[in-house]
Amino acid sequence: MKKILLFLICLSLFTPLVSALENENSILAKNAKSAILLEESTGEILYEFNSHEKLEPASMTKMMSLLLIMEAIEKKVITLDQMITVSSNASSMGGSQILLETGEKMSVDDLLKGITIASGNDAVVALAETIAGTEENFVKMMNDKLKELGLNDSNFKNCHGLDEEGHYSSAYDMAYIARELVRHEKILEYSKIYETYLREGTSKKIWLVNTNKLVRFKEGVDGLKTGYTANAGYCLTATMKKDGMRVIATVMGEPDSSTRNNEVSSMLDYGFATVGLTKVLSKNSVVKKIELSKSKIDEIEIVPSKDVNILYKKKDGEITPTYEIKMEDLKVPLKVGDIVGKLYVLNNDEVINEVDLTVKKDVDKCNLFELYFKYLKNIIGGNIIF
Repeated sequence: MKKILLFLICLSLFTPLVSALENENSILAKNAKSAILLEESTGEILYEFNSHEKLEPASMTKMMSLLLIMEAIEKKVITLDQMITVSSNASSMGGSQILLETGEKMSVDDLLKGITIASGNDAVVALAETIAGTEENFVKMMNDKLKELGLNDSNFKNCHGLDEEGHYSSAYDMAYIARELVRHEKILEYSKIYETYLREGTSKKIWLVNTNKLVRFKEGVDGLKTGYTANAGYCLTATMKKDGMRVIATVMGEPDSSTRNNEVSSMLDYGFATVGLTKVLSKNSVVKKIELSKSKIDEIEIVPSKDVNILYKKKDGEITPTYEIKMEDLKVPLKVGDIVGKLYVLNNDEVINEVDLTVKKDVDKCNLFELYFKYLKNIIGGNIIF
């Protein structure tokens, strides 16, 4: 298949990252049982050790619950202003809670604050029951979502994270669940709040303070979820955005909250000090314009299916995007999302990234009447020579 050179980008960038960074002399998160650091948009792992070890995730479990809750909101299964009636099961949850009472009504919006800020076990169960009917059904949804995401280190027995036999995860899975969660940007509006109140104007007003202290004391941190039980130790998945790049750090089994916070902070700093992110092409960049005789429009525009980002180290380098399209596969009708080719990003002839190409907008097929007038237009315009 012939590859057509698109253009050359000589940006005095840095050598692109093709695999996880090599361990530096200093060991990050040395007090944790496991740890991982990744860049969000590319999914590249920047640092890891014991990242697939199966451990108790404690309340970091709620990241998967929050992912399903955000999906339910976007699908309009529930709405932010919807009032939820608290069940006796939800109100009886132990551990961290926002002191919900059986029969109490609270909005989805406030329950989300209770989960993301105060790690309320009662709040997450209330929403789980609303979405799936029972907590058990919701937990099945959580495990089904693991399979959908291709994550193999986890098994959930509840939606809140209290220790239970057979309930486990890994730093790797937690970080990639977080990666999926932050794509629902609305969640960051909740997780970055340091303190707020619920039930204001009532005798049951409650003060919420974020269990993730980094959102207040480290600029750029806007989430995501802490966890602690006696068996799990101190856990944290934190995310930080700076200079257009977002990184996610997860640690499990830290000895205390201070060590946890300090080591996660160092991991985040390491990520931003070591690598950067550059956008090679946006999903709106037109790679090629092609005329198809049977389409309703004169030219179809071929674009990447998503933004093409490259992670790089600090060394001069050169990036070359190329693409390949099989003309014989371009048959109308075509829909946005249909794969019509591949975009390859090369570093010295080595493919470091590839993205599907699609059409910028739907392309319908001409009917016979439209095809006739298009043919006539080409004759008049001199595009067809007899």
